[in-house]
Amino acid sequence: MEPNLSHDTGAAVGNRGLRVLVVRIGAMGDVLHAMPAVSAMRELHPEWTIDWAIEPAWSELLEIRHGGARAARDARRPLVDRRILVPTRNWKRRPWTVKTVREILTLRGRLRVGSYDLCVDMQGSIRSAVVGRMAGAEDFVGPAEPREGPAAWFYRRKVLTTAQHVVEQGCELLGNAIGEELRPARVALPVDAVAETWCDGLLSGLGHSFVLVAPTAGWGAKQWPAERYGALAAALGHSGFRTLVNASSAEDTVAKRVVETSDGAASMIPCSVGQMIALVRRAALVVAGDTGPLHLAAALERPVVGLYGPTDPARNGPYGAASYRTRSRVFRHASSVVDHSRHAETEKGLVEITVDEVVAAALELLGVSEKAGQDKV
Repeated sequence: MEPNLSHDTGAAVGNRGLRVLVVRIGAMGDVLHAMPAVSAMRELHPEWTIDWAIEPAWSELLEIRHGGARAARDARRPLVDRRILVPTRNWKRRPWTVKTVREILTLRGRLRVGSYDLCVDMQGSIRSAVVGRMAGAEDFVGPAEPREGPAAWFYRRKVLTTAQHVVEQGCELLGNAIGEELRPARVALPVDAVAETWCDGLLSGLGHSFVLVAPTAGWGAKQWPAERYGALAAALGHSGFRTLVNASSAEDTVAKRVVETSDGAASMIPCSVGQMIALVRRAALVVAGDTGPLHLAAALERPVVGLYGPTDPARNGPYGAASYRTRSRVFRHASSVVDHSRHAETEKGLVEITVDEVVAAALELLGVSEKAGQDKV
């Protein structure tokens, strides 16, 4: 397989290396799922120019927001040469305004400056396909069966993926686009010195290991009840572990409910994506549903307990390829059925997962027996 480039472009590529644009706008977990494939491409071709089009909300997964412009990759931007912000959320809220039109035209200009040989849509939505098409790359590749069918109309080449897990699907797609076999590689996430200092200060008073729980998800059906996270925190507290609760803001009602039902064992921690990266790096364990913090923990090789309901962990579970050393326990009740309808209520199968099951798995991964935990009560 070789990129479908013109003769003139092919000669230029031979002299300077391929210029590649990855389009994976969001959300957090999906961006993280795409990163092992891009990391594998980067390892094979460190000289290539690799840019990434992404929503501002998730851009800290690629580059810290402060510190000034940098010409070269470093620990603050380890994977890509440029991250290009695509504020589609804002455009959706104000679609027919002069400001939105100006921003779209500005984005088109930024994309065209890249003079890309290849653009790969790793999202498969209409909006990502439109963004990719605006780049004007010599070759534009996307999935043969995209998430939103009309997205395929925009691609020059389409790749049929057969792998089960989305991480491996990403490797198939990107590997086919560049004409090489890609295997999932370890992910390098930015190191933000400011966030690291914040995290050290936050944790200085704990005096012992902590567990991070992320009780919210993309939609309600994927959320294990908040009260059960609270009961989990209380049980872990008996074994000497403080629980920190990831919160979207200080007003996060779900996170507040976890704290209220934890018997004083949990604290709510609103944080940015950069701060979350620093926090997860230090966590003894992360417990969450199919959501961004769970996949962040897997990428950072932290132990995880995954609680699944309407999504299939065989496709979306915490990834555990040979290039990772993630220890995990994943729960999904036999009655759960794949359903992406975004229902507000917790899926019935997810409700069947008990606190006792999750406590036992958590203590096992923490290296603590249940009896030892009970002895501390």
